[in-house]
Amino acid sequence: MRLPTIPLVALCVLALDQITKLAVVFGLDLVNRVEIDVLPPFLVFRMAWNYGVNFGLMAQGSTLGRAVLIGVAVVIAGWVWVWVRREKSGWRSEVAAGLLIGGAAGNVIDRLAYGAVADFLNMSCCGIDNPFAFNVADVGIFLGAVGLVLFSNFAGGKTPTDRGSGRKTP
Repeated sequence: MRLPTIPLVALCVLALDQITKLAVVFGLDLVNRVEIDVLPPFLVFRMAWNYGVNFGLMAQGSTLGRAVLIGVAVVIAGWVWVWVRREKSGWRSEVAAGLLIGGAAGNVIDRLAYGAVADFLNMSCCGIDNPFAFNVADVGIFLGAVGLVLFSNFAGGKTPTDRGSGRKTP
């Protein structure tokens, strides 16, 4: 029996995202401390409430703006699920879809619970000071999107049975 890859990966990302947010933001009281040096500058916990999308883009903070972002996330996650299941491009695409869907679900839960997404990871290196914070859900969304580009049939233009055969798909 084949395990349902997409929901398993999505649930793992969602659980890891929510557990880390609860542990760091509330357990370590980052919400009030604002910044905790872990391994500076490589890893700093820096509290940021994101009312928009990545890097605070489209941050309106209104109830309507929040509802639109939640709706868009739900629609995209549903579309990705249907697309990858219909495409049948293999387990790597299903893992990528699960990463993206789990990350999107984690950020939707934040918007519903807090009105904004709780970001707390900040990483800098090599003399570059990164002013932005992110979270585990954002990592899942990013890796899932990259994985879908790399591993879907859309990326290679071949069906699973044609991969590696050298035949062009009509």
